[in-house]
Amino acid sequence: MQRGFEPAEFQNRLARAQSLMAAAGLDALMLTTETDIRYFTGFLTRFWESPTRPWFLVVPQSGRPIAVIPSIGAALMRKTWITDIRTWSAPDLSDDGVTLLADTIRECVGAGARIGVPDGHGTHLRMPLQDYQRVLDLLPQATFDGDHRIIETLRRVKSPAELAKIERACAIAGRAFDRVGEIAGAGVPLDQVFRDFQSLCLDQGADWVPYLAGGTGPLGYDDVISPAAPEPLQQGHVLMLDTGLVWDGYFCDFDRNFAVGPVSDEVHGAYTKLLEATQAGQEAAVIGATASDIYHAMDRVLTGGRGGGDAGRLGHGLGMQLTEWPSFIASDPTEIVAGMVITLEPGITMSDGSVLVHEDDFVITEQGARQLTPRAPRQMMEI
Repeated sequence: MQRGFEPAEFQNRLARAQSLMAAAGLDALMLTTETDIRYFTGFLTRFWESPTRPWFLVVPQSGRPIAVIPSIGAALMRKTWITDIRTWSAPDLSDDGVTLLADTIRECVGAGARIGVPDGHGTHLRMPLQDYQRVLDLLPQATFDGDHRIIETLRRVKSPAELAKIERACAIAGRAFDRVGEIAGAGVPLDQVFRDFQSLCLDQGADWVPYLAGGTGPLGYDDVISPAAPEPLQQGHVLMLDTGLVWDGYFCDFDRNFAVGPVSDEVHGAYTKLLEATQAGQEAAVIGATASDIYHAMDRVLTGGRGGGDAGRLGHGLGMQLTEWPSFIASDPTEIVAGMVITLEPGITMSDGSVLVHEDDFVITEQGARQLTPRAPRQMMEI
């Protein structure tokens, strides 16, 4: 499969953004985060792990985006479809791209422009607050506003080319899960299982494994976000692994539960209910439904409609980030549309207070939600 995207992919994204910007009365978007900048440029690097350098992209209402970036990134940015690349030597403790950014905005859309900055749920400003204030001070006639959820609206819907990358990531993780019996069993330390599972993911074709969580216990696990401890797996316990691996900049996000030898009837019953809740969520995930509708469909299976649980939601969007919009909670009114990629993640609290969670990935189509992850076994797999 081809890595990256054809220029037409970015041209289409830009055209959609500019149409929404015109409707919102925005002259430009100012973007600062890795995923937002990559969405419009294709600039893919793990150098974002360094917090000492800010990166900017100005997306005007007409014309191509302009990259305002540290000079260390110029060579890679030139390999994208972006042609206007303005750089400074970073880090600069006195002016870390601030003046260059302000000058670019002034030149591109004028000193009195209205600039949109992503400001909704799930967004953040990746630059020092004092530098953001300096940009405002350098452009006193400009108006800085929220982005009217333009970025969220664009990124919620995946193109066929994006979907292909997510499907590949799901297939890679599926092959790794199929081999868990090779690395896990009674007596094997959980942290060793984590390390070996990441190796399996890489061996099957993952670029990297930014996220791996899981747990073990007699009925379930204490939480679904902890790093692994060195205690050995025990006979009769449950093992869960939840992975978000990346292929060409796109995530999968799903888990699988394993029985370390025979497990209790309570575990088997809860596992069956989780699969039933996932199926209910899948059936509810149709065009025109809301995220809230999908939550309630799963919750009716899990709790009879009472709600509750400490996870906060029963799934979410998926794509360039491990979790994206929407959230499957009772209060999210986001409408489900074709092209959205979602996870369904029901969970059950067990009699000892632990939890059991199941997660799968789906894409919304005209015919309903199509599963992207390999089908989980109807009975928990025993290792």
